[in-house]
Amino acid sequence: MPEYKAPLRDIKFVMNELLDSEAHYANLEGAEDATPDVVDAIIQEGAKFAEQVLSPLNAVGDREGCIWSEDGVKTPTGFKEAYDKFVEGGWPSLAAAPNYGGQGLPDSLGIVMSELNGTANWSWGMYPGLSHGAINTIEAHGTEEQKQTYLTKMISGEWTGTMCLTEAHCGSDLGTLRTKAEPNSDGSYSITGTKIFISAGEHDMTDNIVHIVLARLPGAPEGTKGISLFIVPKCVPAQDGSAGERNAVSCGSLEHKMGIHGNATCVMNFDGAKGWLIGPENRGLNCMFTFMNVARIGTAIQGLGAAEMGFQGSLAYAKDRLAMRSLSGAKNPESIADPIIVHPDVRRMLLTQKAVAEGARALIYLTAQKADLVERGKSDEELKEADELLGFLTPIAKAFLTEIGYEAANLGMQVFGGHGYISEWGMEQNVRDARIGMIYEGTTGIQALDLLGRKVLMTQGESLKGFTKQVHQFCKENADNEQMKQFIEPLSAINKEWGDLTMKVGMTAMKNREEVGAASVDYLMYSGYAVFAYLWARMAKIAQDKLAEGTGEELFYNAKLQTARFYFARMLPRTKTHAVTMLAGADTLLDMPEEAFAI
Repeated sequence: MPEYKAPLRDIKFVMNELLDSEAHYANLEGAEDATPDVVDAIIQEGAKFAEQVLSPLNAVGDREGCIWSEDGVKTPTGFKEAYDKFVEGGWPSLAAAPNYGGQGLPDSLGIVMSELNGTANWSWGMYPGLSHGAINTIEAHGTEEQKQTYLTKMISGEWTGTMCLTEAHCGSDLGTLRTKAEPNSDGSYSITGTKIFISAGEHDMTDNIVHIVLARLPGAPEGTKGISLFIVPKCVPAQDGSAGERNAVSCGSLEHKMGIHGNATCVMNFDGAKGWLIGPENRGLNCMFTFMNVARIGTAIQGLGAAEMGFQGSLAYAKDRLAMRSLSGAKNPESIADPIIVHPDVRRMLLTQKAVAEGARALIYLTAQKADLVERGKSDEELKEADELLGFLTPIAKAFLTEIGYEAANLGMQVFGGHGYISEWGMEQNVRDARIGMIYEGTTGIQALDLLGRKVLMTQGESLKGFTKQVHQFCKENADNEQMKQFIEPLSAINKEWGDLTMKVGMTAMKNREEVGAASVDYLMYSGYAVFAYLWARMAKIAQDKLAEGTGEELFYNAKLQTARFYFARMLPRTKTHAVTMLAGADTLLDMPEEAFAI
């Protein structure tokens, strides 16, 4: 199993040099404590926790999994102790509201910690990760009493939280859910139903788990307009604020799954459990989007983590493993063979992983900054612009990064050859864990429909224009820079083509709405590669400037330039295929009658 090493230099590059986090934090309301020294200290300590505490437990969690019994669910060896250290260190409260015991630091700093924890041990990271979304939902939509009751305990990490949406017959189509909420005389509700795929639904890390549950009130309208949101704790809080008597909530079983074995994926039974309405009646789905958007950005981190872990493991192996000679002559004549890193195809796999991991980090941190501005921006105009861009980038980040992150994880395994297939090296676990990323929190297809249908076409392309204008401005500013020509010309071309393709898809969709579904995934993937091109071009510009100024880190900045060149030469051309296929039309997908699929 590879030992995780936090990529601190690249994290600092993205935060400080690409996104100017110091100026960003200075521009936020209530972020005065996020000084460069504080930020640096937090990241350093977070890296130590991820490397020393979480990383050694990654293989343990995969090997042992969680154990169900009638008394509850036992997490893998060391998981609870790691969580206790996490709480002792004050990590759950990092980006939470000071009113309820939080440190009040920006959410984007919390995202950095999520990357460190998630890469080191994704299964473990899901336990506090889901709590973060539950906290945000209660903070945004709960009453003051609900906030006082739950937030302090959840922010301290004493209690954790979950989101309970999915039922056996409905996943993304939540309009068909059947869980019922019957009003009680004391203002509470009796919640009855079964939820499946509930990550961290039951465990032994804390003495209470706060479930955020979607259910229907009596007489509620059908479909998504008749869904309400409820707080349903595992234990009903006592008068003194402690976890009180056990509620009628239980874990019926654990799902036996392909990966993320260290996280308890539960079937949760609500048997007349006591719950409290959060937000307005029949507006639960709207409230839940607070949770879901957080979860989608969190899931995007899994794509980054899978690429980073695959890259670190396979790079070390490629430097050490001897096999054959370089085609241009022996590079290591003293040994029986050359290390496999000399071979072009191994370089292709390593560079793809590097380009994905570093590009993903840039995109996620950019998205996180926009989320900061939505929450703490100082002007309405700034907030509106950030919210629009966040809405546009979120489905791209979630779907594109988990897709190419999974590709990178597979390449990491491939570099190992036969050893990649053997569990002790850790690469096959990375692949298995990463595969869920394209499924939960809205599949790639769902995210693609959200991007093309809701975010782009329903706004008449305005959300896309908000981003492409930034790209156009960057290209204009660097048009006369001879060194940047290799990046600016293809970036400018792809930026224009992006708008043209959107127009063409939109025109065909006006005649036949099925065209949106037929084009959407290719459109999303194209968009992801286009966003990456912009970010890699910006990173290349910074590297060129640093090298021109003179720097003691020539190796680092040259590597940035070389990775950018690799991306533009070998990954960006993938957009050509996506451009052709998104315009291929719906007929080839829909013409075949169902009975003809298998005769």
